[in-house]
Amino acid sequence: MDTTERLSPLFHILVMPATQQILGLRFFDGDINEALEFMFRRGGLLVAPSGTCFARLRHDAAYRQAMTHADLTIPDSGAMMLLWRILRGRKIRRISGLKYLQHLSARFFADKTSSVFWILPNGTACEKTARWLRANQFPFADTDLYVAPRYPATIEDAESLAKIDQRKPVHVIIAIGSGPQEKLGHFLRDHLSYRPAIHCIGAALGFLTGDQIKIPGWADRFYLGWLFRLFAQPRIFIPRLSRALELPWLIFRYGQDLPPPRQESPADL
Repeated sequence: MDTTERLSPLFHILVMPATQQILGLRFFDGDINEALEFMFRRGGLLVAPSGTCFARLRHDAAYRQAMTHADLTIPDSGAMMLLWRILRGRKIRRISGLKYLQHLSARFFADKTSSVFWILPNGTACEKTARWLRANQFPFADTDLYVAPRYPATIEDAESLAKIDQRKPVHVIIAIGSGPQEKLGHFLRDHLSYRPAIHCIGAALGFLTGDQIKIPGWADRFYLGWLFRLFAQPRIFIPRLSRALELPWLIFRYGQDLPPPRQESPADL
C-alpha cells in the first residue's frame, strides 16, 4: 500500500504499535517487521536516537520538538536499553538503526519499484550511495540524491521541500547525522503536500555504502558499534561519547518523564 493513501481513523487506532515511554519519548517496543509495516502503511517521521542524543533534548528546543513529535521512535541505543533495565527494572526490545536500514533496504531492493529520495551529508557520501544502489540493481535518478547544506540551529530547507514535493517519493531517507536530520525530517513532514515515510537513520547508511567504517553484525548485536566508530574517528566520537555520560543520571532522575529544558545562566547569555 502506498503511504500516500488515506486510511480510516479506525484503522489507525488498530495498528498503533506497542510503546514504552523513556525520557518523554515513546519508544517502539516490537519487532523490526512491525516497525517497517507501520512506516510503509502510515508514513510519517521515524527517528532512532543514540545514547549521545538524550542530553540534546535539554539544550536544543527545535530538536526537542522534532523528537517528541516523531511518529515512530526506535530504541537504537544499547546504553539506554541497559540503563532502563538496571535503573528502572524494565525491558525494551532493541532495534538498531543499522539493523533497521538493512531490513528496509532489503525491501527496497526486492521491490525495485519503490521511489526513494536520499538526503546525504556530502558529495562523497552521494557517490558511494549511488555505487551501492547500482551494485544492488536498484533504479534511481541523479535527482533522487540530494546533498544537504550546512544547516543552522533552526532548519527550513525550501530546496529539498520543493524537490520532494515535485517527485513525490514514497520514502525519504535522511542520513546527515543526529540533530540536523531529525529537525529536517520534522520540517519536511509538516510542510510537504503529502505524507511519505521519512526515515532518519544517521550514519547507518554509511555502514552499508562504505562511507563509514563497517560494523560487524556481532558488534551491532552486542552494542559495540560505538567502539568501532571511536577507533576509526576518535576526534569526532570522543566528544560525542562524553555527552552520553549524562544518560544514567537522566534515566535515574526522570525515568518516563521528559527532562525540563536547561535554563541558561547569565554567563551563557
